[in-house]
Amino acid sequence: MEIEKYGIILNVEKYDECVSFYKDLFGLPVLHTKVDGDFRLTSLGIGDAYLLIETGGVASNSEKPVSQNSTKLRFNVSDLPAALGKVREYFSDACIEEYAWGSTINIRDPDGNRVGIRDISSTNS
Repeated sequence: MEIEKYGIILNVEKYDECVSFYKDLFGLPVLHTKVDGDFRLTSLGIGDAYLLIETGGVASNSEKPVSQNSTKLRFNVSDLPAALGKVREYFSDACIEEYAWGSTINIRDPDGNRVGIRDISSTNS
């Protein structure tokens, strides 16, 4: 099998807020948008991949536990302190967490999905 494109589909309830969150916080470009009745989707570019945000999910007012959503989106960055400055525009109490395996910022999107931002220099993956 030859894979030509890859991505992640994220079904959300707070569609507009989630599209704005990923587009504005991470600077992801809009590749495609489609509206068909109540169904809406927006594809955002992530390097050679895409994040496809679609309606049909269920939001939580707090971070979803692993038992509700076993997936965590992670973005690796070259300058974690600079990323923290941008993240604090959305989450004033965000901080860099230090672990034996590296440094990360843990946040959630408007639907409660877990998102991690990690220092690329502290990881190979």
